Amino acid sequence: MRFQDLNWKDVERYLENDNRVILITGATEQHAYLSLLTDILAPERIALAAAEREGVLVAPPLNFGVSGYFAEFPGTITLSRETFEIVVYEMVESLLHQGFSRFFILNGHGGNHLPPRVSDLQEEGLIRFVWYDWWRERAVKQFESEIGLTVDHANWGENFPFTRVTDLPQDVLNVTKPRINLERLEEGESMREIAGDGCYGGAYQISDTMMLQLFHRVVDEVTGHLANLRDE
Repeated sequence: MRFQDLNWKDVERYLENDNRVILITGATEQHAYLSLLTDILAPERIALAAAEREGVLVAPPLNFGVSGYFAEFPGTITLSRETFEIVVYEMVESLLHQGFSRFFILNGHGGNHLPPRVSDLQEEGLIRFVWYDWWRERAVKQFESEIGLTVDHANWGENFPFTRVTDLPQDVLNVTKPRINLERLEEGESMREIAGDGCYGGAYQISDTMMLQLFHRVVDEVTGHLANLRDE
């Protein structure tokens, strides 16, 4: 259930029986040949699939994150870390005042981090939350181990059918790109010089069947976290 499909009275009725909500954080930034909103599209699809199983509300995603290192790539929109943390905290705080108290924050971007003030709310006993970096959690790590590949920025691990906006060029379709050396940034080189097309390395794409397996495993894991929040 998405906020955009409801009115305020619908949300009020929901709160009579449940106080869980999913917040989605991500970024608008370069992802090589994938959508600039890859870090939103992936967690949003995961959130909606898990929310359907658990009957949990999904708030509108925060489309912008901390992406300053990709500022040279056209289309990237970045927030400062301070701004990001303030916005996420104020999102949580505003929902808290309405009666929401259990938050599942599904993050899709590595530059985003949990705002300390959200942790403070939990320590004060006002909320319960889970911060979930979907590509870093157990379901993905197990999948990586099974297939012998590692998820990295703009590589196969983010290449779902719903994050594609174009076909891969033939010269990269079956290529395994060497992992880029981010230490070169400290030597004065630019991210565009280091990253080239924007992919950090690894295979650009694997089969859709395998990606569907990965997707379902992540959804299963998220559903479990949501159920735990319900029962706490």
